[in-house]
Amino acid sequence: MPGVTAEAPLTGSEFARLMDRLGGFEPAPRVVVGLSGGGDSVALALLLNRWVAGQGGELLALTVDHGLRPESAAEAEAVGRSMAALGIAHRILRWDGGKPAGGIQAAARAARHRLLADACAAEGILHLALAHHRDDQAETVLLRLARGSGVDGLAGMTAIRAEGYVRVLRPLLEVPHGRLLATCRAAGAAWIEDPSNENPRYARARLRAARGLLAAEGLDAGRLGETARRAGRARAALEAVTASLLAEAAAVYPEGWIALDPAALCSAPEEIALRALGRCLAVVGGGAHPVRDEAVERLHAEVAAGRLRGRTLAGCRVLCRRGQVMIAREPEAAADRLVAAPGRRVLWDRRFAVVPAAGRDSPVTVARLGEGGWREVVAAMPAARGLDLHPAVRESLPSLWSGGCLVAVPHLGFPCGFGAGGQPPTDAATFSPVSPLGRPAFPVVSRGDSII
Repeated sequence: MPGVTAEAPLTGSEFARLMDRLGGFEPAPRVVVGLSGGGDSVALALLLNRWVAGQGGELLALTVDHGLRPESAAEAEAVGRSMAALGIAHRILRWDGGKPAGGIQAAARAARHRLLADACAAEGILHLALAHHRDDQAETVLLRLARGSGVDGLAGMTAIRAEGYVRVLRPLLEVPHGRLLATCRAAGAAWIEDPSNENPRYARARLRAARGLLAAEGLDAGRLGETARRAGRARAALEAVTASLLAEAAAVYPEGWIALDPAALCSAPEEIALRALGRCLAVVGGGAHPVRDEAVERLHAEVAAGRLRGRTLAGCRVLCRRGQVMIAREPEAAADRLVAAPGRRVLWDRRFAVVPAAGRDSPVTVARLGEGGWREVVAAMPAARGLDLHPAVRESLPSLWSGGCLVAVPHLGFPCGFGAGGQPPTDAATFSPVSPLGRPAFPVVSRGDSII
């Protein structure tokens, strides 16, 4: 920040101004802070605790134990004790299950975001604050520049991003790392250094080691942050035009698929059409698979030439149907199997909010319908054969299973009979993708104990 040394603690008034820029807070806001135990996140927890208290709200600190190092569990417990000493509520989330052999940092980052977002939704908290700062932003821009990113990549991380029912906030993107450590020192708060930050196996660690050399060539954190700011301004303008095109060209269906008007798509400037295609793929595919620029360019060329023959891309099936471009989920990619308790919402396949009927006797498993499940539906409801649903759409629908038996498909009205007490089944599945079609809409409110 201009006029302040890089080693000065961040003041409460400075932080309040950063939070004011984000806006959109309810009275007495409830906020979650993602707390790794490093100096940056500890500083954010300290600053947020003061800010939230001034608003009459509540702060919850969440630490994700990835289980990647033997000492990680003890470190997470130590973070909890330090938060208790500060009077900050704290919980530990654990990344259970197998870990991938390759791409472990990306997988850990995805798991961390999922666990944090799920915990926010379960607590009915709208705001998830993360401690990415100016140096992180500079590294992000450099990494994306090295990978040949365009405007979107060079814009770096955004200060506000909707992720499903949660608003991800990064209030510290303009603040140097040194000031955050100074904030911890001024408060007498200890922090943990993650050894992976210095491990040359990882690209970010190699960039940190080369920081002095890069700065001597003009690629310091301040200059890279300005690049991100300008690219972000361009990205926002392009997204606004893309949203206008999608409003004209896209029809979104509750079964989780999109139909695009190829004429409207092809009459738009190529950059805008490419963005529209990319957004649709991210929405229908759940945003779990990156959409490669080269692949989207090939898809656009096929649509423009009128020779789309069908392809699988970013977890989606893309094909020409009745003169439109149809984008549906690839059934095999919808591999989520989640256990859901009666009356409790789960986010399935990063696309559907599924709530089993509150009157059910026991939890159910939410999984895709699949070809076998569709056959069961048709056997019980012969009229279902007349539904105008492409096989990819119907086979990727969320369905409820118990003991290996299909018990409900909310979109198809299955079962068509009556449940306990003579009442119709009330299982619900709503298309609510993590990646919204339009940005930066965030149409949710908190009811205190849940998110609507």
